[in-house]
Amino acid sequence: LIRRQHKFGRYGIKQMKMKKQLLLLFLLALLPLVANAGIEIDGIYYNLNSTEKTAEVTSNPYKYTGSVIIPATVVYQGVEYDVTNIGNQAFSFCSALTSISISNSLVSISNEAFYYCPSLTSINIPNSVTSIGQLVFRHCI
Repeated sequence: LIRRQHKFGRYGIKQMKMKKQLLLLFLLALLPLVANAGIEIDGIYYNLNSTEKTAEVTSNPYKYTGSVIIPATVVYQGVEYDVTNIGNQAFSFCSALTSISISNSLVSISNEAFYYCPSLTSINIPNSVTSIGQLVFRHCI
C-alpha cells in the first residue's frame, strides 16, 4: 500500500497553523502602537489620554510648517481634552516651522521637542510650563 503525502508534507499542516498563530501574535503586539497613533485635530496631531482627559502634541507624519497655534483644549468625539504637553520630538526636523504660540494649559515640553527647526524664529512659552526637557531647541537659530 502506497501512502500519498499531502502537499504540505507530514508536518506541514502543523507548521502552517503555527505560522498563523505567530502572525496573529505579531499583529496583536502591534495593536497598541496603532491604537496610540496620533489623532489629527485642526492640523495638529495629539496622543489622547481618555482617563485623565489630557492631550499631548505629537509629531505630524508630514511635518508641521509655518505658524502653529497650540490650543488650551481640543474636542475629539464629543470629549474635551486639556492640552498639557508637547511630546518627545513632536516638532523635530520641521525645517519650515516658523512660529509657535502655546496656550496657558501647557505644563511641559518634552525632550527634543523642537530639535532642528532652523526656521523657528518665534515662540512664546507661558508661565504655566514648569518642565522643559533636554535638547529642546538644539540646532535651532
